[in-house]
Amino acid sequence: MALVPYDETTELGLQKFHKPLATFSFANHTIQIRQDWRHLGVAAVVWEAAIVLSTYLEMGAVELRGRSAVELGAGTGLVGIVAALLGRVHSHSTDFGLVLACAVANRAQEDVMFTTIK
Repeated sequence: MALVPYDETTELGLQKFHKPLATFSFANHTIQIRQDWRHLGVAAVVWEAAIVLSTYLEMGAVELRGRSAVELGAGTGLVGIVAALLGRVHSHSTDFGLVLACAVANRAQEDVMFTTIK
């Protein structure tokens, strides 16, 4: 575990995590993701890794059609949403309790097929 001192007023580039809504464009869709730094912390914000993986999937690096996808540690659910939109696949999301509820809320907005696994 790492401990990183954090002050909301500093200019470390973390202010974007405090915005309640983040907007992305993937799979010919505008995707709006709700974030909740205040209550759920690092688990309920979109990190760069999710954006990079979503871009990788959008580039066609992995054939998604006809397959299922499992998103481990889904957080906001962005990657699972993108996978489902790109391949019209059924995706499964895992995370813990309240964070999984965050992913479910984001996915419901995008009308994609998914199941949750606690």
